[in-house]
Amino acid sequence: MSRIGIQLLCSVLMSVGLFGCGRSPQTTFYTLSPLVVEATAIRPAAPTLAVASVTLPELVDRPQLVVPDKGATVVILETHRWAEPLKAAIPRLLADNLSRLTGAEQVAAWPQHAAHNADYRLLVDLQRFEVVGNSVVVDALWQLRSTKDGTTPLSGRAKITESLAAAGYEAIIDGYNRALAALSREIAQPLRSLAPRR
Repeated sequence: MSRIGIQLLCSVLMSVGLFGCGRSPQTTFYTLSPLVVEATAIRPAAPTLAVASVTLPELVDRPQLVVPDKGATVVILETHRWAEPLKAAIPRLLADNLSRLTGAEQVAAWPQHAAHNADYRLLVDLQRFEVVGNSVVVDALWQLRSTKDGTTPLSGRAKITESLAAAGYEAIIDGYNRALAALSREIAQPLRSLAPRR
């Protein structure tokens, strides 16, 4: 190999080495936040409730945030991630919100111990949980099932759109928080009609 060839090879190897020693991109982790509202007066005899399951579209059921790109494409953001699986975070968030909104003391997310002997189980199927343009969209089917006889006294569907207040990923998380708060309110309203425990 000529001297020029050797010098070129050395330059390439040094460049690769320097690039490899560069700092990796920092990963940012996000959490969902419960509804900020003055808690409703406690109802000691309120039925006990377990948020038993929340299903999500496979596209967003992953650690990374997913945002739309051009046309029908999306971007899976490797350096912007949920701090915990959404299937664990969302049930706990809904349980917290519903307890605050209904005044029921015993609202728990499965598989917490308090959820095992609940009077009712809440099942939520998130048909959509995504960013669309400058908004967050949540489309949820939900049903309340009696653990005593298997009946479904309450069910519904909530289609929620929350505009993003600003650009950036923090605004997306805020949009999801507001959408889940709105979903919690829609579920909480009919829950208050349930007869108290005897």
